[in-house]
Amino acid sequence: MPQKTPLLYSFRRCPYAMRARLGLQSSHQLCELREIVLRDKPSEMLEASPKGTVPVLVLSNGDVLEESLDIMLWALNQHDPENWLTPEIGTFDEMLVLIHRCESEFKGHLDRYKYAPRYEEDVDPIAHRTQAENFLGELDKLLAKNSFLFGGRRSLADMAIAPFIRQFANVDRAWFDQTDYPHLKSWLYEFLESSRFKATLKKYPVWATGDPVTYFPEQPIP
Repeated sequence: MPQKTPLLYSFRRCPYAMRARLGLQSSHQLCELREIVLRDKPSEMLEASPKGTVPVLVLSNGDVLEESLDIMLWALNQHDPENWLTPEIGTFDEMLVLIHRCESEFKGHLDRYKYAPRYEEDVDPIAHRTQAENFLGELDKLLAKNSFLFGGRRSLADMAIAPFIRQFANVDRAWFDQTDYPHLKSWLYEFLESSRFKATLKKYPVWATGDPVTYFPEQPIP
């Protein structure tokens, strides 16, 4: 029997899962939340998505979305009350280009900066941090013109990219806080202090088969 409410498998600290929750939250798309632990993935999640990464959204018709950006776009195409898909400045396609650059160029350097011991090759984390700064500098220039990446209000680009900038900043917060990216830092700190981010980062109990249902979002966040 099909699920009446979409099922969301998530892990609160993962930036991909974080941005999926931000999209679901903005669209007021109610989901059954199943918080997992990455080292002990539930069989139900692996059956739905054998690749074993979060987030995973199982729709009421049985379709499975395995990519965080796809989840954001699905939710916002159902309901987009904040107009995240229609930026104040620029186009939807330009937002996608910037998001994909974050996922490819920036994320590759971020991973080697944050997780250098995981890589077999001789990785210099500081060299990758320096290369990642090219993207930070571009964002800072965009944010010098407007409060957000594509105008004076939040858009898909802001909310799809911010979790990764947060992850980068947290590797060495003392270093990041003294960098010369004033507009980027203001944008990031506004995001971190927002009620929507705090609601998205709420700690939920780890799900196990037979547990009571936990719904997300609990309520619309301004």
